[in-house]
Amino acid sequence: MTNPADAMAAAVPQPTPYPRGSRYYGVPTAVHVTADGRQVPHLTRRLLPPPPSTAIAEHEVSEGDRPDLLAHRYFGDAEAWWRIADANPVLSPDELTGTPGRLLRIAMPNG
Repeated sequence: MTNPADAMAAAVPQPTPYPRGSRYYGVPTAVHVTADGRQVPHLTRRLLPPPPSTAIAEHEVSEGDRPDLLAHRYFGDAEAWWRIADANPVLSPDELTGTPGRLLRIAMPNG
């Protein structure tokens, strides 16, 4: 029989070095052991979430736009640029604003 206190303790999220607003919040860590036996901790792969089904806005890229400035404008947090990148899958954040005239989806994360 499971102790209710143990069940409650198991439900508490494990500490993470990343704040709740970080794209790495909740990403598990792992340890790689090198050939010489050194242990190198690292984050496991962060899989992109499915694109949000609705956008709160669309933004037409203008000359001088930057992902951090857009994140500050739409979310009030320049470090949340990755939310825009997740909604407009790109390999590099520079791709978001590299082409004036491009339409970007500005979306809140799922959940």
